Amino acid sequence: MKRPPKLSILRSLLFTYCIENYDDPDRECFIVSKDINDEKELSELFDGLTKPEYLSYKPEERQWYVDTLSRFLDTDEDFESVFYLFDTYFNDEIFDKRQFMKVLLECLKCYNLEITE
Repeated sequence: MKRPPKLSILRSLLFTYCIENYDDPDRECFIVSKDINDEKELSELFDGLTKPEYLSYKPEERQWYVDTLSRFLDTDEDFESVFYLFDTYFNDEIFDKRQFMKVLLECLKCYNLEITE
């Protein structure tokens, strides 16, 4: 059964970057070393930290994230609600949350392709 897109699930995918996540100095240093407003560095961050967790999800869970991001990027959603009261290790403010999510979606799609190859 296909799950309906749900914006709130994105917080769980991004929990790796939340300061409420367990203390891991190496992970924290890696996060703050990246410019999250630069697509290349953001992709590197996702490749290093999001990819391993994402690949451990069941196929239907992975598809739910892709469907959710695709659905809300096809609207005028600004993704403010995803980051509202969500404190991260990011060194900078995310200037364009839609672009952030577009990069995330492209990375997730690439990870899915890697699994099928």
